[in-house]
Amino acid sequence: MAEGHTITIEQGTERVRVVHGDQVLAESDRPLLLRETGCPVRYYLPPEDVRLDLLKPSETHTHCPFKGTASYWSLPDAADLVWAYPEPKPDVAQIKDHLCFYEVEVA
Repeated sequence: MAEGHTITIEQGTERVRVVHGDQVLAESDRPLLLRETGCPVRYYLPPEDVRLDLLKPSETHTHCPFKGTASYWSLPDAADLVWAYPEPKPDVAQIKDHLCFYEVEVA
């Protein structure tokens, strides 16, 4: 990690829900909470808790020097709504294949 840059991941117990329009895209009570310097807390959800049948893989990929290369999925009216790291860097290995949305509700 760069000096002064930290990432921590912990097992969360709060209920996380992702809704887009009137569709529930994900519901989980076992999110991974990723805290990264300069970023909001991100909730990474197990794939079993996400409606993957509603999402379509996107052509978009981004690279993070700390986490690796992300793949994205979209809805017809929401491009690149969710992302995951299929092969994350060793320091963040536990987020492998977990999905993260920009907007989540935390109960």
